[in-house]
Amino acid sequence: MPSPTPPDLRKRTFQFTCDLFDFCQDLSCFPGVARYVAFQLFRAGASVGANLEEAKAAYSRKEFASKTAISLKESREANYWLRVAEAKSLSSQSRRAHVLRESNELVAILTSCVKRVQMTS
Repeated sequence: MPSPTPPDLRKRTFQFTCDLFDFCQDLSCFPGVARYVAFQLFRAGASVGANLEEAKAAYSRKEFASKTAISLKESREANYWLRVAEAKSLSSQSRRAHVLRESNELVAILTSCVKRVQMTS
């Protein structure tokens, strides 16, 4: 049976989704490409926590590894869109900096988790 994801990581990814919701809500008020960035960012960022929740209920180590790896991929995609938002100065600087910093940390944490799961498989 897979080792459970630390509850603080699941809480953290839930909070990240809530923070992204607010950030993307701001972005979606702008017409055109900024709105597209908001939708892509939220789709990827919300998936990080959702896949960790699915990993918690995994019925095998292989499924756990797969869901955790998907969370990592989605966190990298969210990080990409946040870097675009940063480069184009979309939304408020303080909110942007907060979600980008958290995104960078989640990528690092999930990279470590995926490596650890792969080593034990």
